[in-house]
Amino acid sequence: MQEPLILHAGDSALVVEFGREIAEDINARVHALDDAVRQKHIIGVTETVPTFRSLTVFYDPSVLSGERLQRKLLKLCKGISLSADTAKKIVEVPVLYGGSYGEDLQDVAAHAGLTEDEVIKIHTATDYRIFMLGFLPGFVYLGGMDKRIACPRLETPRTKIHAGAVGIGGEQTGIYPLASPGGWRLIGTTPVRPYDNTRTPPVLFSAGEYIRFVSVTEDEYREIEQQVQNGTYVCKVTGGAEK
Repeated sequence: MQEPLILHAGDSALVVEFGREIAEDINARVHALDDAVRQKHIIGVTETVPTFRSLTVFYDPSVLSGERLQRKLLKLCKGISLSADTAKKIVEVPVLYGGSYGEDLQDVAAHAGLTEDEVIKIHTATDYRIFMLGFLPGFVYLGGMDKRIACPRLETPRTKIHAGAVGIGGEQTGIYPLASPGGWRLIGTTPVRPYDNTRTPPVLFSAGEYIRFVSVTEDEYREIEQQVQNGTYVCKVTGGAEK
């Protein structure tokens, strides 16, 4: 594995790049370095921001020089160990597909030359890695969607998409955590709240985890929705505590 590229971002941040592509092994190195920096408690480091392929490390230049931080980061990079035996943490997310809950499912199926049931089967057959969070609080950038169900974004984005909407945009899939404008094709809705400012922590998911979509009936959706409102629903998790 080649040495990462370290770039200066202004006078108070360094960007550690592990590659120029979106790939699971590269993203795993990003999060391994993020964990290592946090565990090291480097005096002068104020924040870290992981992305698909890089880690930005912010620091206070009055306490820590960029050159010294760069040496520390390179040393930490050399000590990163990615075990193939590390268990994946998979969070199951219930989704009601199609109809008024996923008004673009028919269009996605037509574009793919599949039935709606086939699209649902393919969409629920993958464990999606959360590469990073951003755009909106709790919005997950997922990797690994089957290209058979890839579909172009809407030519004219909607001015408002409801919270919990599950969509496909190009070769990506994701969940809208809050009501917002958007151009993704909506194929379903989850009653789970990826972001809730009354909850601790407010964001349900973490980068490096995996999401598994599970198809539910309307009755099951309503039951889960009520549990979510009551604060009693927990997502089933494989490889970790329930969420």
